[in-house]
Amino acid sequence: MKTRTIVLLVLLVLGQAASLRAQWIVADPSIPRTGDGKADLAAPAPRRADGTPDLTGIWIASPPKLRDVTADLKPDEVSMLPWAQALYDKRKTGELSALDPDANCLPQGVPKINTTPLPFKIIQEPRFVAILYEAFTYHRQFFMDGRRLPADPNPQWFGYSTAKWDGDTLVVESSGFNGKAWLDQVGHPSTDALKVTERFRRLDFGHMEMRATIDDRKAYTKPWSFTQPMRLMADTELFEHICNENNLDLPHLPGK
Repeated sequence: MKTRTIVLLVLLVLGQAASLRAQWIVADPSIPRTGDGKADLAAPAPRRADGTPDLTGIWIASPPKLRDVTADLKPDEVSMLPWAQALYDKRKTGELSALDPDANCLPQGVPKINTTPLPFKIIQEPRFVAILYEAFTYHRQFFMDGRRLPADPNPQWFGYSTAKWDGDTLVVESSGFNGKAWLDQVGHPSTDALKVTERFRRLDFGHMEMRATIDDRKAYTKPWSFTQPMRLMADTELFEHICNENNLDLPHLPGK
């Protein structure tokens, strides 16, 4: 087994264990319960006073697709330009592992941040939706006040995001990325031309799915999409996650 694969598996296992065991346990009276007092994750999805779905809660990718967001796709669904394919082929061998932004405690970017085995908290307001990520203690904002994405943005790791409702689905459009992010840990590349569309749909009280469409004309010959299932984490709160504190991974990864 490649060193990179071993490292990835350890990170996933440790991340999942931390999420399941180390959260701050609290009792949320707003959560529907089954007869034994457990959260009823199969209950109907809640709605706000204006009739829109309520996405509020603490969620976690289940199962996380951090390693390879294309794992469930057919080979011809993701078609890269020659330079991007060559870079990806080199990254996926593990020889450039130390250059992964994650390994250097840099932001994971979009949509990678939604695929980690660490929880995130959605805060929903009429004019914006905010996500607080336990992973590296990051945040994002989706503005719903009618503004447009900037035409000449200052490039950012998480870009700029606007959102609107399409029926019961929250559609988030993001652009203005810096092109430095890996889309997953095997190294699917991105550029500053990246545009990401995320479609969040709450299926019932305890389950949601996020379908992300990647449109990056400088790296891929056509847009492609993947779906990340998510599960509600009931009766808990986020912890801080400071990546740069005692980061012992980097010296052990090849490619530095």
